Amino acid sequence: MIHSKIIGTGSYLPAKSLTNFDLEKIVDTTDEWITSRSGIHERHIAADGEMASDLALQASLKAIEAAGISADDIDLIIVATTSPDKMFPSTACILQDKLGIINGGAAFDMQAVCGGFVYALNTADLYIRGGQAKTVLVVGAEIMSRMLDWKDRTTCVLFGDGAGAVILQASAEPGILASKLHSDGRHHAQLRADGNISNGVVQGDPFIKMEGQAVFKFAVTVLSRVVDEVLSDAGLLGTDIDWLVPHQANIRIIEATAKKLGLSMDNVVVTVAHHGNTSSASIPLALDVAVRDGRIKAGQSVLLEAIGGGFTWGAVLLRW
Repeated sequence: MIHSKIIGTGSYLPAKSLTNFDLEKIVDTTDEWITSRSGIHERHIAADGEMASDLALQASLKAIEAAGISADDIDLIIVATTSPDKMFPSTACILQDKLGIINGGAAFDMQAVCGGFVYALNTADLYIRGGQAKTVLVVGAEIMSRMLDWKDRTTCVLFGDGAGAVILQASAEPGILASKLHSDGRHHAQLRADGNISNGVVQGDPFIKMEGQAVFKFAVTVLSRVVDEVLSDAGLLGTDIDWLVPHQANIRIIEATAKKLGLSMDNVVVTVAHHGNTSSASIPLALDVAVRDGRIKAGQSVLLEAIGGGFTWGAVLLRW
């Protein structure tokens, strides 16, 4: 039986850090207000001219090195992003070129906003188990700062830029144990960026808009359900989870999810304080931190879960 297993991780954060104290100078907010509501202290902001594919490239190179493979071994690239380099071609194709991969393997983007990485990882797992790929590069890369209204303190304080990547490879040993994806388009207006381009002009409001309380309530409810689903499919209990690596949107959502699972926060990887909400990049960023600092070890059970605009949500349970 073919399984898929993560064999390498990598991440990248832009050099510029924007702290809550920096934000106090440009918008009506305070460090205390931001921290108490989100747990965020700082976030990273891409430099002028720095694109999602540039962030993705740096994270990918680190993942490739960690996996001990060559870029030419990669026969599928999936980039989860809400902030692509351009309308087309896909950021994945641009990344493929920057990595110098000329083997003709497939490359495409996936758009599920903050749920994008779990959507992409699930898709990569299916490609491997279906025999259509052997070594897959899965990336979450975002430049959310360019979608923010810096006068709107309810959104501009929450998001940041960054990229995270994993190498998923066919294996005789179990890696991904179970995964489940969901969406409910009835709630699309609660978290959105309405702008689009028509005749060369931006139509509508291109900035992120969010109904915070509604998103919070929905997130806590559906995340606990999808976690129960993947645990059931794998025949495991919440107490069997060694590490929860959640989407890093808000410390309150993370704490509420851990509580419903009966998990101590000591078993939760939390990076939101220093990364902010990096959308589809947040899980692979956090995962890479915990792998490189030695918290996540071989044989442990790791649960990834996220929710994003759409709404889209999902979870992936894996054996490290």
